Amino acid sequence: MTALWIDQPDTLRAHLANPPDRVGLDTEFVRERTWWPVLALVQIALDDGVLLVDPTVAGMPEAIAELLRDTRVLKIMHSPSEDLVAFGHTCNALPAPLFDTQAAAALAGLGAGLGYQKLVQNALGVTLEKGETRSDWLRRPLSPSQHEYAADDVTHLAALHDLLRDKLDSLGRSAWLEEDAARTLRNAGDDRLDPWPHLGVRPAQDFDAAAQARLLRLMRWREAFARERDLPKNWVIDQPLALQLAQRPPEDVAALQKLLDATPKSPRKLAKELWAALTTPLDDEAAMPPVRRDADIDKQKLKRLQQAVADVAREQDLPDGVLASRRWLEALLESGEWPDALQGWRQVLLAPRFAPILG
Repeated sequence: MTALWIDQPDTLRAHLANPPDRVGLDTEFVRERTWWPVLALVQIALDDGVLLVDPTVAGMPEAIAELLRDTRVLKIMHSPSEDLVAFGHTCNALPAPLFDTQAAAALAGLGAGLGYQKLVQNALGVTLEKGETRSDWLRRPLSPSQHEYAADDVTHLAALHDLLRDKLDSLGRSAWLEEDAARTLRNAGDDRLDPWPHLGVRPAQDFDAAAQARLLRLMRWREAFARERDLPKNWVIDQPLALQLAQRPPEDVAALQKLLDATPKSPRKLAKELWAALTTPLDDEAAMPPVRRDADIDKQKLKRLQQAVADVAREQDLPDGVLASRRWLEALLESGEWPDALQGWRQVLLAPRFAPILG
């Protein structure tokens, strides 16, 4: 399929003046030194070729956004969660409606978490090269091999869509995929910071309440600081140091500075900000949920839920992990409320099996 380099917004608009009913869509981005992914390339597969669009050109993000917001055009993508973040930040738009070929393959019983190349190989019998996986997509001009690799990433999306759509239709599962796509877009559109980032720090499960509160303050400060300055959060303060400060806080800012000076890769110049974050209580600290201890989980109930999930998955010929993850089941046990990820078609399938377990 012919690949055409597009580096003028008006040229892109001309190619999309009469858009098709569907496009294949992918991105290349860089996220090594920033909080936000830096959008480096957008690939758009049309019926007669592939557009390789340079989003670093002034005005191009706005032109791309017009396609993303055009609800007449189905956007076919593969495992697009990171791409959605890049689109949302750079173009202030998300690709809707969305057809995720990775999610569709899982619901069609072809396997969970399949990579694009493996899915193309298994479903279409086409072998794709992997040579530019770690390529520098921000360099200009891109090499011929980069062009070829980037075009390949969208060339087969239409064929995958046809195959997977027909399979899902025959299984009566197309509505399941639409639910999941809507949830994916909804989550991508919610760019609020996690209010309880400490919950993902499992080593803190043995901390007392005061130490967990200090950890929460540090985690919130770190994420807000990193996001505001577009830095990787571990560049601000890494998790081991945050755990150390939360568990054994220094006596004063001078002691903190001494500790930072003696710690490799620590935020030495941020001692005052770090001290303020560590010692200033949050307005909603009293509502802080504690880090869940493994011992606090009813392991028998969890095992019974996991077995019920496995039984339903086997009956429905679904791959392991598609119906419910351990994390979702733990959230259900902890709150008694079905988490968003388990609602919809999953709840319809699982609720009858869960009812006698949950009581």
